[in-house]
Amino acid sequence: MTELLEVKAPWKDQLGVIPFHLDYFEGTMYEGVRNCAERFPNYIALDFMGTTVTYRKMLSEIHRCARALRTIGVRKGDKVTIALPNCPQAIYAFYALNLIGAVSNMVHPLSAEKELEFYIKESGSITVITLDQFYGKIEAIRENTNLVNVVIASVKDEMTRALKAGYMLTEGRKVKKIPKDAPVIMWHDFMELGKACFWKYDEHMKADDTAVILYSGGTTGTNKGIELTNKNFNALAAQIVATNPMFRPGDRMLAAMPIFHGFGLGVCIHSMLFNGGRSILVPRFTPKSYARDMVKKRCNFVAGVPTLYEAIMRLEKMQKADLSCLKGVFSGGDSLSTELKKRFDRFLYDHDSKIQIREGYGATETVSACCLTPPTKHKEGSIGIPFPDTYIKIVKPGTDEELPYGEEGEILLSGPAVMKGYMNNPEETAQTLRVHADGRKWCYTGDLGIMDKEGFVYFRGRAKRMIVSSGYNIYPAQMENIIDANKMVQRSCVIGVPDAYRMHKVKLFVVLKPEYEPTEETKLKLLAYCKKNVARYAMPYDVEFRDELPLTMVGKVAYRQLEEEELRKIESQNTGE
Repeated sequence: MTELLEVKAPWKDQLGVIPFHLDYFEGTMYEGVRNCAERFPNYIALDFMGTTVTYRKMLSEIHRCARALRTIGVRKGDKVTIALPNCPQAIYAFYALNLIGAVSNMVHPLSAEKELEFYIKESGSITVITLDQFYGKIEAIRENTNLVNVVIASVKDEMTRALKAGYMLTEGRKVKKIPKDAPVIMWHDFMELGKACFWKYDEHMKADDTAVILYSGGTTGTNKGIELTNKNFNALAAQIVATNPMFRPGDRMLAAMPIFHGFGLGVCIHSMLFNGGRSILVPRFTPKSYARDMVKKRCNFVAGVPTLYEAIMRLEKMQKADLSCLKGVFSGGDSLSTELKKRFDRFLYDHDSKIQIREGYGATETVSACCLTPPTKHKEGSIGIPFPDTYIKIVKPGTDEELPYGEEGEILLSGPAVMKGYMNNPEETAQTLRVHADGRKWCYTGDLGIMDKEGFVYFRGRAKRMIVSSGYNIYPAQMENIIDANKMVQRSCVIGVPDAYRMHKVKLFVVLKPEYEPTEETKLKLLAYCKKNVARYAMPYDVEFRDELPLTMVGKVAYRQLEEEELRKIESQNTGE
């Protein structure tokens, strides 16, 4: 099946410039960025809150940070937890750790105390780098970990003088002062420690050495650390540019997707800095600030989740925006409904853009994207085709039995961006990464999809999210795509609620468009619409209107949270509370 895919691959048929196979840099992530800095020393690498940093300056700061890390005792192979938003300090620390042969353990700075404790202990980190506003959480869990060093940064340290003054009068006032005798190292003092490092501080790493740990629920839904290598990230950087031949060094990427997530770290930051692009770092964003930066900074590339694009279209300030600067708009992290794509494509066209939104697909187990819609060919409902050197096949779930084109099954991935494995979890690694008769290592995603004869892939939802009702399989993502097309619906979420008779029954959560009221009449109209458009066994037993749906840290609809709420209601009813 892979031979047929290569013959049909639209990357070549449509563009004529993208090879099936790429040559991949065999060095480290740092070395790749260093090489780029040597080619474009005066290009802007980072743009943060009014401050710009050239590639030459960024490289200098990375080396200062590397020397400081060695001075406080970080050595080759050590794990260091980075709990920072998208800010220059996070970039310096990330590449400095790579330079000295250490591993970056990337976590969300807004994680709860117990979550932070888990990430630090699971990775074996003895050093953590975080913001001043999160010091209290680190101090609360410190005695439960083996932490030796706590380095504290502040976003104000990288701002212009004018912005810093404004920050201190607003957000800065909310940050609790850290006690003078607190056992921490402030970022400025930390960087000065590098002056004490006179010995050799760089360490040779191999391309296949673990360089980064990201976290994901994996195929089982339980949190696991994913070990990713230098080659994983460098391969992604090569593939991103190869599949976007319109990219030129100096192009601007709005890096609003968080650095602790593969989408943000791999696509918005490393792929840019590896190839001479400019990452516009956004430490905390809302749809309003995202849209503002997209226009004000004249971004060439933007990436986000569907909920973000939905929100942007509703902003009054975007009605007269000039988006002619855009070369690429990418959607990932969640399913992009056909209806939303049509509406956003029209939005782009109405704002002088000559492009359309392109949906991608991937998993943290492959850093981020491994499949993308070509810029010149789109198929309705498709998530695109595999990157060069990346193979996708559809199998009978859990097996190596490949299915014919057009038949639904589990999506398997193989290629240079596939992870090394799950940290401290050889059993789960063995279940997820399997070598087949073709000699390739395949990653079992737990996602369902189909592939057509041209190699286009169609995502059908996570196997874990499938609802079984009266023996029928119901896929929420498919239903949500249908319901989102209703003129009254802004966003929907379908969940399964335990039922003694049917095993599960379907419940629908809906955010209505502003011009519609959450009345009984509206509910009846939606149910009538469902009756007409979905199978009888998939009909919702109830519709609940919400002002907004809960989101995960990366902007996906948190359907598990809705499921847990329903379970608590059932338990409460059963106990008579």
